Amino acid sequence: MQKRVDSLMDQISNPAEIERVLGSPTRRRRWKVLGAGATMAVLALGYIGLSHYKDGRAAAPQAAIPPVTVSKPLQQAVDSRLGFLGQFSAIDRVELRAQVGGTLTELHFKDGQIVHKGDLLFVIDPRPYEIKLAQAKAQLQTATARVALANTQLSRAQSLRHNDFATQETVDQRTNEQDASEAAVEDAKSRIRDAELDLEYCRVTAPFTGRIGSRQVSIGSLVAGSRAAVSPTTLLATLVSLDPIYLDFDMSENDYLTFSRERARLSGPLADKVVIGLSDENTFPRQGTLDFVDNALDRSSGTIHARATVPNQDLFLAPGQFARLRVAIAPPVPVLLLPDAAVVLDQSQHLVMTVSSDGTVVPKIVETGDLRGGLRVIRSGLDPNDRVVIGGLVRAVPGSKVAPQDGAIHYDEAIDGQG
Repeated sequence: MQKRVDSLMDQISNPAEIERVLGSPTRRRRWKVLGAGATMAVLALGYIGLSHYKDGRAAAPQAAIPPVTVSKPLQQAVDSRLGFLGQFSAIDRVELRAQVGGTLTELHFKDGQIVHKGDLLFVIDPRPYEIKLAQAKAQLQTATARVALANTQLSRAQSLRHNDFATQETVDQRTNEQDASEAAVEDAKSRIRDAELDLEYCRVTAPFTGRIGSRQVSIGSLVAGSRAAVSPTTLLATLVSLDPIYLDFDMSENDYLTFSRERARLSGPLADKVVIGLSDENTFPRQGTLDFVDNALDRSSGTIHARATVPNQDLFLAPGQFARLRVAIAPPVPVLLLPDAAVVLDQSQHLVMTVSSDGTVVPKIVETGDLRGGLRVIRSGLDPNDRVVIGGLVRAVPGSKVAPQDGAIHYDEAIDGQG
């Protein structure tokens, strides 16, 4: 390389060669400036060539040590819990059906609104039942008059029999007539109560507070009703309660065994507490109480049904919605936590990259748990004093040197659902 540079310099400094190349003085002046620049460029190239080639070998540039962010695992006391997927259902649900037949004359609600216990919802034409009630009352008056006549006749027959002017047969007949008239009074009273009940059923009211569905009939519709439901009846609407509300879910056999053992060992309200998050929530802001576990496992699915009761004062939750829930089964114990991104999945194993005192990357196999506070629980394989790579993981090649920089791990109680 040096010989090539010297030969090029000799050609540039030869006057005859310059005269042949440049020609006339004008061209010579024009090329003078360019020649100076070319000389400097050649000198620079020669210097670079000499610097990169020494003793016929290339000098390799020294690679920089990549920086990474490291931190010791966060130690936090968390409780043991099980997670499930559940679905809300109404505690009370009723189909409002007509118990008397007739023409629907009034509607007193809007579809989907909240109604309260005792609110008037439907009115069926009461006039036929008012007539029936009036007839029953008239029958009562007739029966009462017959009782008065039977009492008078019995008293007269007893007096005549005492004076031997009437036979005992006559007295017995009058006694029977009195009993029959009194029975007729009781029958008339029962007919009145029956007519009053029919008249009451002409007004359909809400049996409890909840949200009513869409009406299935319109004003003027002829509805069929029966108190005993021995014949088809007309469905008017449906009503469901909302506060509180059930959250139903199923436990696998393994989860049920874990839950049962911990609950038997601890006993207390801890095993009854659940935290709940809806499908569009990253946190678990709602709480409920586990108040029912079924008495047998389903043989076909191998699960057992359980249920929690959830307050719903804002009436936001609706039957049929899905939600995630967590059931606490053990008191808090200290565990190690790492960002989930710091854990590497290598086939069937989980690894974390640690940095030794001399800056060497050392991988460690760990056993992981669930996410808590936005962090991954590390059950085993890690020491509390290990410096774990939590940033720049792609630059942490096992066995290579890195430049560790201190970082911090933060625990979010709101995400964990404990706040």
